[in-house]
Amino acid sequence: METRIKPLKVSEAAEALGLSVACVRAWIASRRIGFVRLGRAIRIPHAEIERVIEAGTVPARVRRNGH
Repeated sequence: METRIKPLKVSEAAEALGLSVACVRAWIASRRIGFVRLGRAIRIPHAEIERVIEAGTVPARVRRNGH
């Protein structure tokens, strides 16, 4: 039997991202983060949390000449 991970509530997504609920709601309104609407409820898939983290990750600089 396949186990599915339930999409996150806005408050859970905010906690996972370390953001405020208001910020996540603003991102939803501006379509900066993808979401699923189930009637009046809004849920955010785990894959979308991962995408946001990946898109916002800034790689470390590689030091040259041992400095």
